[in-house]
Amino acid sequence: LGLSGPPGAGKSTFIECFGKMLTERKYKVSVLAVDPSSSTSGGSLLGDKTRMTELSRDMNAYIRPSPTRGTLGGVTRTTNEAILLCEGGGYNVVLVETVGVGQSEFAVADMVDMFVLLLPPAGGDELQGIKRGIIEMADLVAINKADGDLVVPARRIQAEYVSAMKLLRKRSKVWRPKV
Repeated sequence: LGLSGPPGAGKSTFIECFGKMLTERKYKVSVLAVDPSSSTSGGSLLGDKTRMTELSRDMNAYIRPSPTRGTLGGVTRTTNEAILLCEGGGYNVVLVETVGVGQSEFAVADMVDMFVLLLPPAGGDELQGIKRGIIEMADLVAINKADGDLVVPARRIQAEYVSAMKLLRKRSKVWRPKV
């Protein structure tokens, strides 16, 4: 499962919650979290793992943060190989969290069975995401943080994306992307 979305969409929080649910159901979960690298030093904070404290202590979970090291597309140069190693290592579910900073971070879509775009409600110009690019690649668009005062904006952005998705060309004969 590949996950992308803008900064602040709650990708790491979603993965921790979803990952814990899976491990409680006896799945072995691997998380490959991709973080941006500094163009100056080449280093990376690798902070996604620190946001998944409970999952990182789970014996049925493995979290591997990796820097992009200048690779474009939201993943690293070796993400595909890392997925294969995790599968070979007996992990039933592999979650790949992309850098997720724009409309072109969807290289992971060709590496996974399902590509999920996480979006926060009321994040600004919601229709920006409808431009050709990442939205065309999504198998599922999930509006995250849809509680409290954000219920109404979440329902609005959901309706906008449902309408927009109808305008996109079908990529599959058996699956229609959901919002």
